Amino acid sequence: MSGLIGKKIGMTSIFDENGKNVPCTVLEAGPCVVTQVRTEEVDGYNALQLGFDDKAEKRANKAETGHYKKAGTSPKKKVVEFHGFEGDYKLGDTVGVDLFQEGEFVDVVGTSKGKGFQGVVKRHGFGGVGQATHGQHNRLRAPGSIGAASYPSKVVKGLRMAGRMGGDRVTAQNLRVLKVVPEKNLLVVKGCVPGHKNAYVTIQRWQ
Repeated sequence: MSGLIGKKIGMTSIFDENGKNVPCTVLEAGPCVVTQVRTEEVDGYNALQLGFDDKAEKRANKAETGHYKKAGTSPKKKVVEFHGFEGDYKLGDTVGVDLFQEGEFVDVVGTSKGKGFQGVVKRHGFGGVGQATHGQHNRLRAPGSIGAASYPSKVVKGLRMAGRMGGDRVTAQNLRVLKVVPEKNLLVVKGCVPGHKNAYVTIQRWQ
């Protein structure tokens, strides 16, 4: 499963060949530098470590500085390993957005927006108690009863309740590539992608 590291630029919409308005997300995909080559003989598996987005030299420690110096590049903010790359890549090689083709499908992995502490209506889609019965008032978004009967006399594990929402690793699967713009390192995929604007994402391509 090869791929690239990128950034979410934002959402827009384009018209397809049938005149239908299609929502899409614009991603800055690469260019990524090969910072390490994993091999079966040395590491026990084959993979490429890619780095994306330059980091100031003073922000990198000595270990990072030496690691990137071997690849002949500057320190990177984001590093991810990918398996399944075809071809012979060496340290310092650059992988660009031309890895993808229009019409193929990709998976995009990112961290969803953090929404803080939320109630059960927003977090789990509960309907709320409402004012339907027994003369209740100001209970519109309450979770209602959470206990069981005298057996098991406890709140069962995993019960959906209020709590911190968002900030999870999310994979958006099978997004169709609508456009590839190599001169600007842009990739346009159909639908939405997890994360806020300028959030790092991983674009995975199935071989």
